[in-house]
Amino acid sequence: MTENPPIARTTVIVELGDRTYPIEIGPAMIDQAGELLAGRLSGKKILIVTNKEVNRLWGDKLRRSLIAAGYTVATAEMADGEEYKNLETLSKLYDACVEAKLNRSSAIVALGGGITGDVAGYLAATYMRGIDFVQVPTTLLAQVDSSVGGKVAVNHRHGKNMIGAFYQPKIVIIDTNSLSTLPKREVAAGYGEVLKTAILGDRDLFAYLEKNAQAVVEQEADALRYVIAACCWVKAKVVAADERESGLRAILNLGHTFGHAIETLTEYKVYKHGEAVAVGLIAACNLAEKVTGLSPDTTERVRKLVEAAGLPTRFPDFPVEKWKEALMMDKKNTDSGVVFVVPTSIGEYCITPEVSLSVALESIETLTI
Repeated sequence: MTENPPIARTTVIVELGDRTYPIEIGPAMIDQAGELLAGRLSGKKILIVTNKEVNRLWGDKLRRSLIAAGYTVATAEMADGEEYKNLETLSKLYDACVEAKLNRSSAIVALGGGITGDVAGYLAATYMRGIDFVQVPTTLLAQVDSSVGGKVAVNHRHGKNMIGAFYQPKIVIIDTNSLSTLPKREVAAGYGEVLKTAILGDRDLFAYLEKNAQAVVEQEADALRYVIAACCWVKAKVVAADERESGLRAILNLGHTFGHAIETLTEYKVYKHGEAVAVGLIAACNLAEKVTGLSPDTTERVRKLVEAAGLPTRFPDFPVEKWKEALMMDKKNTDSGVVFVVPTSIGEYCITPEVSLSVALESIETLTI
């Protein structure tokens, strides 16, 4: 990516053969949703899955656009919060599908953040063995990460995203205007995923953030459009190369092994996902100093960018056995130890061989409160 912000509307393509789909990015895209779906869905019946607040802010606008394009639309609200990303919520949404008389040619449209998208996506993947799915993400975190790539899931009491599937949307519609209604904390949480992407695969984006972190957090339009397009471009490349996370795609879990452990240990009640990922990035850099020789200066640059967004740089301490249990739940692990994605420099990374739990725990000693 270049450092110039993109034009008002940007299209990023996720190349997956006959399942290739566009990511449409720009202002007022929800108003154009009906037009954008033309020719992409099997039928004309849609269930929008959203939460109460997002429905209040954007539901009518989306419904008007879909109805004007000839769709029959029903809406199901789910409770907001990571603690509701579970099988109980999913069961209620299956009921909503039945009540709306959805069939195999119908579609699920996710309107909301990452939690809504994950649950609605798994709903679409499993209802009648799979129906069409559309993502309309309204948070920065969902727009730059979770809405792209087809990973959908619900949580289990033993760990995050343990019940899930790979299920690609027909299109991702990103309306940058939706970010104007977000609390500052939500935008900052999304910034955690932006920073992850910059560390992994875009030196230009990292340099842009070092100059413009505050502009992103303060929701300046040009800065937001630039970082969203840059992140989608990086993720689209990775997903196209490794759709089912058999190798390369695992790099997108940078910061997530520690981040998911923190979320699990705090029962999803203290940190938003992007906040946990942000402090997880610092922990991953600490680990990289030990296992790949990452420069401490690079770790400090990352820490400063986390701090500049007002994101946490520390987290509560827990007994060693609890940490071990949480870290070993990560899906990348083997019987020999924990597998981490760590940076070797900005824009470069490696997937570690199995790291002993003792070494992993040393990496967080300086980060606990």
